[in-house]
Amino acid sequence: MAGDANVIEIEHRTRYAYDATIDHVVQRLRLTPRNSAAQRVLDWKIEAPGIESAASYVDGFANTVHLAVAAQPLDNLEIVASGRVERRETHGVEGPDGTGVPSWVFLRSTPATMADAILLGFARRAEGDDVVARLHRLMAMLHERVAYVPGATDAVTSAREAFAAGHGVCQDHAHIFIAMARGLGIPARYVTGYLRMEEADDATAHHAWAEAHVPDLGWVSFDPANNVSAGRDYVRLAVGLDAPGAAPVKGARRGGGDERLDVAVQVAQIQA
Repeated sequence: MAGDANVIEIEHRTRYAYDATIDHVVQRLRLTPRNSAAQRVLDWKIEAPGIESAASYVDGFANTVHLAVAAQPLDNLEIVASGRVERRETHGVEGPDGTGVPSWVFLRSTPATMADAILLGFARRAEGDDVVARLHRLMAMLHERVAYVPGATDAVTSAREAFAAGHGVCQDHAHIFIAMARGLGIPARYVTGYLRMEEADDATAHHAWAEAHVPDLGWVSFDPANNVSAGRDYVRLAVGLDAPGAAPVKGARRGGGDERLDVAVQVAQIQA
């Protein structure tokens, strides 16, 4: 992968602080990137309470999942995923993923990605000589129509709500694009991962974008928040029908009272 690849170093730290002691917590962790035609995991580790004895399985979307259980008293909990990933420049073409998951699975709508007549009408305005050209046009139209405004939406904002408001974050851009692509009969899925920003050597970004399935090409990435396809500065982590289905960390606990969450992600290029 010399010449057209980046080696990217990542540290993804999630910390929960509680008002009272918790005595039992279960965490479902989708924090393991997968090798593909576009990326190769050089080394990776997860540190979390209970990770040493965690059960590991592959979910229905071919993500590696760790189920970590901690049954000791805790007043805070920290999860750290870190490692190095080599990412090749494929100009957004991820290709066939080899997982055996049929593409038509990703035609299914969810509450977060349900399209209405307004979204479908907007999607049908996208023109192009072929599917890829049409999807790039749709991405550009969406980027222009929905402004990136941090904090303007929350975790449960749907594609319809964000589009109507005209603003959102990367999660909203991905949900809207997915809803519109599925409305056009094109399988589309949600991707979580990391993005190294070119304007800084040590930029920070836990990011989300979309992929659409194109005949003869396989999966092709689209990042409407930035109006680009995912290149060698992107690292794919997990995929799903929507953000909840691809969430890197999801858990349940007993006790603890109110919870405070802090997420810190460092993404740096260490070799080009």
